[in-house]
Amino acid sequence: MSELIDLRGVPCPLSWAKARVRLEELAPGTDVEIWLDDPKGVRDLPRAAEAQGYHVSDVVAAGALWRVLLQV
Repeated sequence: MSELIDLRGVPCPLSWAKARVRLEELAPGTDVEIWLDDPKGVRDLPRAAEAQGYHVSDVVAAGALWRVLLQV
């Protein structure tokens, strides 16, 4: 099972707050793809997710966007 969380246009630290709310609703083992366009968010969101116990598997740049892949 996988989920997409689109946070384009959402500035940091609000991006982590919105992602955390969605992540808490998901079943363990769910793969999640988070799209960001805020450079600060792409730096801070993976760190915050790992601090909360989520496994961040990759951060991929795609032009002006970033894709953060993690597992709940």
